[in-house]
Amino acid sequence: MSRALILSSFVAASLVGGGAQSLALSVLGIEPVLVPTVLFGRHPGLGAPGGGAVGADLFHNILGGIKAKGEYARFDLVLTGYFSHPDQVLAAAGAIDQIRAARAQAGAVPPLVLIDPVMGDEGKGLYVQQAVADALAEHLLTRADILAPNAWELAYLTGMAVTDPQSACLAARSLKTTVMVSSVPSEDQIGAVLAMAGEAWLACHPHLPKAPNGVGDLLSALMGAACLEGLAPHHALAQAVGGVYEALKAAIGDDDLPLVAMGRALSDGSDQVSLILLD
Repeated sequence: MSRALILSSFVAASLVGGGAQSLALSVLGIEPVLVPTVLFGRHPGLGAPGGGAVGADLFHNILGGIKAKGEYARFDLVLTGYFSHPDQVLAAAGAIDQIRAARAQAGAVPPLVLIDPVMGDEGKGLYVQQAVADALAEHLLTRADILAPNAWELAYLTGMAVTDPQSACLAARSLKTTVMVSSVPSEDQIGAVLAMAGEAWLACHPHLPKAPNGVGDLLSALMGAACLEGLAPHHALAQAVGGVYEALKAAIGDDDLPLVAMGRALSDGSDQVSLILLD
């Protein structure tokens, strides 16, 4: 069984962040280990969330316990998401390096490291501390096998406009790594662009009514799971975007994505997703 380390938020009563990713990966047969960066009762967008941030020392010590148990060599996938303090980012960067070293020493294939630089969104702007955004840009971007910003975050990181698939591809290429950028408008649809060395793809689907929170978190988890299946990156993209689209359809009228109810259907893709070669 594949195993994933998730470094992100835990929100008890909202299916977002690392908690949502843990559920999604579990129903797909991937064992998750979540190290929370915050412990909230509900999504902050709903009002006072309850709970609070996990202290940087506590976060570091939890990682130390996982390492001491000998777990680092067992992680096939590392997902990072929301961080509440720049020292958490530094600890995450160190853990990624140590996991790669542990896998190499054990003769295992390198882990897939998927970095979602959670820092802001369209209409909200930057919603993490500036120091967190700066630490993400300095310490985690270069450690990503796949970088997974939304369109606003990609524009923030590159200083380039991201308004359509072509501009998303151009901005992504400036980062010199594989980038999966979400929330990219494409005429009357919306989707994600995957820009790699030598090729770029768009997976898009029709717009749906207001989406619940957690869509980007789910996309990252499904992309990681699809890559662990051994799918080619563009097919992994289509499968992940399809899973998100079907979850969004099932969630119409609800505040949360129905991750457990969907089960393994999260990896079935969708016939409503178009996969287009951009270059």
